[in-house]
Amino acid sequence: MSDTSVSSIIQLDSKINKAMISTTTTTSSSSDQPQNKNKNCRIYSSGAGSTVYQSLPPEIEEGNIEYKLKLVNPTQCRVEHLITQMKWRLREGDGEAIYEIGVEDNGIMSGLLKDELDSSVSTLQYMATRLDAETLIVRESTIEFHDGDDNENRYAVEVLVRKIPNNQEFIDIRVACLGNVDVGKSTLLGVLGSGDLDNGRGRARLNMFRHLHEIQTGRTSSISTEILAFDTKGEVLNYGDSTAEEICATASKLITFLDLAGHHKYIKTTILGLTGHSPEVVMLIVAANRGLVGTTKEHLGLAVALKIPFLIVVNKIDLCNQATVDRTEMQLEKILKSTGCNKVPIVVNDEDDAATAASNFSSKQVTPIFKVSSVTGKNLPLLRSFYNLLPSLRTKIEIDQLIQQPAEFGVDEVFTIQNVGPVLAGTLRNGVIREGDRLVLGPTEDGTFTPVTVTSIHRNRTPCRIIQAGQAACIAASVTDCDFAFRRGQVLLEASDDVTTSPLTCLEFEADIFLLFHATQMCRKFQTTVHINNVLQTAVVKWMSKDKLKTGQRAKVLFKFIGHPEYIQTGDRIFIREGRSKGIGEITKIYPYDSKQRNSSSDSDST
Repeated sequence: MSDTSVSSIIQLDSKINKAMISTTTTTSSSSDQPQNKNKNCRIYSSGAGSTVYQSLPPEIEEGNIEYKLKLVNPTQCRVEHLITQMKWRLREGDGEAIYEIGVEDNGIMSGLLKDELDSSVSTLQYMATRLDAETLIVRESTIEFHDGDDNENRYAVEVLVRKIPNNQEFIDIRVACLGNVDVGKSTLLGVLGSGDLDNGRGRARLNMFRHLHEIQTGRTSSISTEILAFDTKGEVLNYGDSTAEEICATASKLITFLDLAGHHKYIKTTILGLTGHSPEVVMLIVAANRGLVGTTKEHLGLAVALKIPFLIVVNKIDLCNQATVDRTEMQLEKILKSTGCNKVPIVVNDEDDAATAASNFSSKQVTPIFKVSSVTGKNLPLLRSFYNLLPSLRTKIEIDQLIQQPAEFGVDEVFTIQNVGPVLAGTLRNGVIREGDRLVLGPTEDGTFTPVTVTSIHRNRTPCRIIQAGQAACIAASVTDCDFAFRRGQVLLEASDDVTTSPLTCLEFEADIFLLFHATQMCRKFQTTVHINNVLQTAVVKWMSKDKLKTGQRAKVLFKFIGHPEYIQTGDRIFIREGRSKGIGEITKIYPYDSKQRNSSSDSDST
């Protein structure tokens, strides 16, 4: 994405206003044209008066999607080869694979007779059983066949193969929920998590609130979580009396929702949720009766600027007529197709659309649009089906590379439990942490680290022995220094063999900054709030490669934290914010912190 594209998506007000005006006076010219339900298929004819075939994109060697024309009575040697192939596909999909039966390697959906299809599915089920996996038929396609006297239809099916988890080895996808205030974010998550519909007055959202003032005002001000768990057959597990431990013991996929604040005065907390909690997906909620208003435009810009793939949920469709819903849908499609987003919208109206959106979501080129109601429950099964079929956006190779690196755990929140002691909640960015490991925690106010011992680990509200890169958890830590000050923004790191060597921290760092928006211009001594992973602190600009930096311009900037040193690394993504001013970039150089640095630099700043 180009710099101008990122800048334009942040400044969406004028485009959205134009979209609102144009969609109220025009209608889509394509609505009268017949559309193919399977949006990733091509249609072609093999000759005059002959069979019309559907076509998928050609099969690729990498990834978790496999095409098979038929699996009828294979030999034992062939079965062993197919099982090895399935093991590879499951590994590529982090425990999930998609099999297209009745499809040739070039993508042509030739189809099979009914008895051939049943035999092929039985063979696939046997293969899955050998690998401790289960199968689920996602959708079935009918191909009309005309070849002389043979007019019997052919069939093709899409089958989801999912590995049965062991010891919380399930697929875990974090989804950040964004949107303007009062669009029903917390209510929607409450309905998805409990299965009980809302009463129209926000009853379903009460379990999402963490503070009394949130219940009184009905507005989220902190980061809360909700889970949606699926078993190997795609059934939702948390619609019953099961405990969190029972759910995690039987779940094969877990969707963890992060409920972020919608009010503008809590934008700092919202950005922290996007940068510190490392969500893989953003779910943007839009009220059908209000459209793109308030902070919705800013949240959309944040998702695009941080390069997080997103889907859109048009909520509260029970409060307005169909014409208003269609107008909001057209506004969204116009914005998504604009230069800043450059996305392909897919409006999900049935199960086939949900499967198509899920299978193409990892390309980061499509944006599904759901139209739901938390009161009537309309189209909520489609949203659940989408999350059930959504693959992990991190490849197995990427995860393995992160696991091989030294352990690095970012602390997002600190709290104390009686008879347990301090507990650190956060996300493991790299490496592996086991119960009993000896790590170092910091930095402190003077930039040092202190030894700690991991006494216990909890993940998804249940105890576990080990966590790996990319997983969120709570860690109970034992510290020898009773006066140690825990705070958000610290990190747990793997201890060095040399006890005299401490991890490098910095008070000053250099970054390549692209200014997304500023009312006038940014110059030296400009103070701004800096977001780097889970670090949140005010920094001042000490030097720039340009005298003045205006909207849409890029420059190298030297920042200095005004509070205390932090642990950051080159290559980390940085987001700056001050009022309406925003910028994004990457850290290019850090200056190791020296205890004498603060005094000497403060003298130079005063001159």
